[in-house]
Amino acid sequence: MTNKPAFTEKKFIVTFVFVTSLFLMWGLLHSMSDVLNKHFQDVLNVSKSQSGLIQLSVFGAYFVMSIPAGYFLKKYGYKPGVILGLMLFAVGTFLFVPAANANSFNFFRIALFILGCGMATLETVAHPFAASLGDQRTSDQRINFSQSFNAIGTIIGPALGAYFFFRTAGEHSTDLSSVKTLYVGIGCVIVFIAIVFLFLKIPVLTAPHIGVSEVDADAVNVDVAPTKKLYEHGHFVWAVISQFFNVAAQGGTWAYFINYGHDVMGFSNETAAGYMSVFMAMMAVGRIIGTFLMRFIAPSKLLAAFALGNVIMCIVVAQGHGWISYIALMMINFFFSIMFPTIFSLGLKNLGKHTQQASSFISMGVVGGACFPLLMGLIANHNVAKAYYLPIICYVVIFLFGAKFYKVKH
Repeated sequence: MTNKPAFTEKKFIVTFVFVTSLFLMWGLLHSMSDVLNKHFQDVLNVSKSQSGLIQLSVFGAYFVMSIPAGYFLKKYGYKPGVILGLMLFAVGTFLFVPAANANSFNFFRIALFILGCGMATLETVAHPFAASLGDQRTSDQRINFSQSFNAIGTIIGPALGAYFFFRTAGEHSTDLSSVKTLYVGIGCVIVFIAIVFLFLKIPVLTAPHIGVSEVDADAVNVDVAPTKKLYEHGHFVWAVISQFFNVAAQGGTWAYFINYGHDVMGFSNETAAGYMSVFMAMMAVGRIIGTFLMRFIAPSKLLAAFALGNVIMCIVVAQGHGWISYIALMMINFFFSIMFPTIFSLGLKNLGKHTQQASSFISMGVVGGACFPLLMGLIANHNVAKAYYLPIICYVVIFLFGAKFYKVKH
């Protein structure tokens, strides 16, 4: 086939738009949980390391839910998987009401865990879903495009959190009514999206596990029915490992961004949360530029280059040199931008019937985000800048995957 593959097909456009909306929603909730870190430190009197339990609750849900979500997806398909994820998502947000009434950090963690189960289900479903809506050769572009809207969600999240938690409620308020109002409102939006999905007609996918028809499979060298077991695919195993370290770095970096602005830069909580929206905008810019660059540069090479960029940025951030380090902290999110979707798409290449199961394992790698904030928090209790040395380990692993271990071996 000499023709350049299309981004997607006309019959998939409406479905692709709604699938992409899911990326925006969990991006919004993920970034808001990082604003909750600082808010709960003030309102519920928890330490920096204790507030890291928020990320443990959210990302720990991925470890518990990703495999069941993968089996559910394989048995029932994409549409039921999306609706299940949205319902869990909504239940988690509505549980913020009794948690706030009880003024209980542990109750909030239960609500966040259920919300995280919804996120895990949606991520397990949405990535292969987006990849399947067109030719496999453009699956990297589709996933990165959808993830660009995830980045938009992460910009909106801190802005909403700053407004409701710090401005409306006051910088040092102990009132949790603003938390209830915000999460109930988001829960209602999620229920509406679930209802729309319920009535959405999904086009028939000829080979949804790889995104191309079996007629075209030979032309693009796709192994439709691989004989190897899933764990025998080295590039998949490395994708799971890389995703673990990738989200570990993300979880820690995002969790203490507001603390860095407060402790190192001397900002108020509201100002630091406002800069977090700029921080998330850097990720959106990175995904847009990264998606464009993938038309000319192999995704694996771009992944390796961005990983090296973040090693340098982390070193600069850890020095705590005012605006130079703060700009470097912003740039971490620029280079982080393409990592999650690119690792995901590289890990799913040429897995044929194993693709849906592989998606659940790669999603389970997100549990790295449950561990790292706790480790970084122990250092951040004493010096939040020095805590940013730890993610360097993660980016070295990602570099190795992008430089060498992404290769598919038949």
